[in-house]
Amino acid sequence: MTRLTNPLEISEYKQRWMREGSHSVQIHSDLRHNALSYCKVQMFRQQWVHRKYTDVYEDTFFFEQLLDAKAFAHHFKEWVNND
Repeated sequence: MTRLTNPLEISEYKQRWMREGSHSVQIHSDLRHNALSYCKVQMFRQQWVHRKYTDVYEDTFFFEQLLDAKAFAHHFKEWVNND
């Protein structure tokens, strides 16, 4: 992975993989703080995107890699919306 150092590079990189296909996980909004903390510790900031209130009491996290999405969903398995 190329080292991305400034916010513009990170933003452009995220936009690129979001366009090409990302892996999403919906989680109950009550877990937002815990989920954000998990992502900040476990991944580089260019590997995930968080969107608030994508549905009623739901936030969505988008991941560049399927493995990261699966690990996140497993970590929060009690709270992930599996519709």
